[in-house]
Amino acid sequence: MGCARDAIQEALENLTADELKRFKMKLLSVPLRDGYGRIPRGTLLSLDAMDLTDKLVSFYLEGYGAELTATVLRDIGMKELALRLQEVMGQGAGDVPAGIQPSSQAVGMPALHFVDQHRAALISRVTDVDGVLDALHRRVLTEEQYQAVRAEPTNPTKMRKLFSFAPAWNAACKDLLLQALRDSQPYLVADLERS
Repeated sequence: MGCARDAIQEALENLTADELKRFKMKLLSVPLRDGYGRIPRGTLLSLDAMDLTDKLVSFYLEGYGAELTATVLRDIGMKELALRLQEVMGQGAGDVPAGIQPSSQAVGMPALHFVDQHRAALISRVTDVDGVLDALHRRVLTEEQYQAVRAEPTNPTKMRKLFSFAPAWNAACKDLLLQALRDSQPYLVADLERS
């Protein structure tokens, strides 16, 4: 999926030093999607275009990182760069693992992903959290993340912990979570899809 990362970097490298500074200041105040945190101000202000690209991708992953970059570019008056970035992103939107149905986010629609839309219900209703974790282990979750979730005492706290890692996931990761839920809790997923 390096296309998005390259597009973000190209857009940022086309900014003058003053524009890059304005970009970083705006990034500190632009509204973020639920579940996403801000890059700390002290870290952000010293970054050049390449390091800022790395930080955006590591904090928000490529898809949302590119979307956020385009939003901030528009907000600071760089509409042409924002449009160019969106055009590049529109061409490379189908990078989902084989066998997984792309979510609405993966194909560029603004709707929330199923797991974001039903977060509260999933936290309270998933009963086979360990089965879900096993499916995500080393595919979405690192060993440390897997162990941290497993260490929680109840299913709701396990799911809450699992969702604490979700802001760093792209749509493909969320699709893998949805597939794991479909495999282990098909009736719950079907019920939520009807609601």
